[in-house]
Amino acid sequence: MRRAEKVILTAAVTGSVNIPSQSPHLPLSAEQIVASSIEAADAGAAIIHLHARHPDGRPAFEASVFEEIVPPLLHARDVVVNITTGGSSQMTMDERLAGARRFRPELASLNMGSMNFVYSGIADRITEFRYEWEKPYVLGTYSHPFINTFDKIEQTLRELGATGTRFEFECYDIGHLYTLAHFADRGLAEPPFLIQGVFGVLGGIGADHSSLEHMVTIADRLFGDDYYFSAFAAGRDQLDFATHSALLGGNVRVGLEDSLWIGKGRLAQSNAEQVERIRTIVEHLGREIASPAEVRSMLRLKGLDEVAITETTERASR
Repeated sequence: MRRAEKVILTAAVTGSVNIPSQSPHLPLSAEQIVASSIEAADAGAAIIHLHARHPDGRPAFEASVFEEIVPPLLHARDVVVNITTGGSSQMTMDERLAGARRFRPELASLNMGSMNFVYSGIADRITEFRYEWEKPYVLGTYSHPFINTFDKIEQTLRELGATGTRFEFECYDIGHLYTLAHFADRGLAEPPFLIQGVFGVLGGIGADHSSLEHMVTIADRLFGDDYYFSAFAAGRDQLDFATHSALLGGNVRVGLEDSLWIGKGRLAQSNAEQVERIRTIVEHLGREIASPAEVRSMLRLKGLDEVAITETTERASR
């Protein structure tokens, strides 16, 4: 992997897995997502990984909802916006691509395979649900896999790649690395790759530190110095895995999408609290946090001027 002196810090601020009944601090409305993203950026996150939600917390795909998030955020702060193409397992391909199609962002996430993506166990830990949609939503993941076949991956690479968007390649298992290598060999994915190792999701690779090191070993074999590595674990292992990634020379991702916690039995009060915690850890390891401009240079991103925000939107100073 490329062991850059400065660490890329990503904040995944809301996601589509965790539900409102789990934490009062999970941002739901567009206004809350924007405010939480700004706080995370101020705390040191250079990349904001974005999903959208309706005000009751239901995962949203509509471009109109992303329009309430992306321009206000980019008006307020210079950040790299990374729009999901994963959405949720209940969305169609067109729905999952809607936000990225609208804005042609600098980065978009790309799940590197179909998989069982199960978080039905959330229902076992909730005694009272705030909204009717929540329980059937999480229980449905036990029987409905997330589908991202090779033709869908190729469609995403071709369509968004043609606009200059680059990708956060989300790898939930070792086989996903080989899938990325396949598309790289065909010239559909170009280095440097940002590989996001995802651990601890039921149906994917477990949150074992030996598995993290194994993923880096295989990625080194496949990609040499042509990639930057980042890692996170879902739930309670989030900060441990981010720290391990940094120790290996990699990068870090935190946020309420991936974990609602800041310590044992302690809910994080905000995304910024998690960003501040991992930033402190990384700096104590003797490494610096990369700025948005430095991230753009490292990942060869096209720049904020090429993001399709409205002409009347005033860009943040860069």
